[in-house]
Amino acid sequence: MEVSLIIIGALVVTGILLYLFDRRQRLKSPDAEPAYNEPEEACCGMHITCEKDSLLASVSREIVYYDDEELDAFKGRGADEYNDQEIEQFRDVLLTLLPQDIAGWGRSVQLRGIELPASVRDELLMIVAEARSASTK
Repeated sequence: MEVSLIIIGALVVTGILLYLFDRRQRLKSPDAEPAYNEPEEACCGMHITCEKDSLLASVSREIVYYDDEELDAFKGRGADEYNDQEIEQFRDVLLTLLPQDIAGWGRSVQLRGIELPASVRDELLMIVAEARSASTK
């Protein structure tokens, strides 16, 4: 019992010392960059940060229709301006796409000037993120 208390005490003291040292270093150089920086890469269309920033528009400028021409009627509308029936229309198109077409559809919709309803956009991002994680396994 005594040995475990000594070990726990040593760990606590070490943790406090490391915290104080790190805090002192940060105060000395507040503009310092974090120790680890992810390499900057061009957006490949499979990273969630790329999708949130641009819904994949930077990957390709080609507009491809996925049997969804009826969505062109929503061009110029805001994400919060759709009723439930219109949201379901977007969702139906999304859920009937082939898995390899989903990212391209999101890109194409954005290039066509159509803003996805927030809930459908979130579903799109989730599906692409899941596809990405499945492809890295």
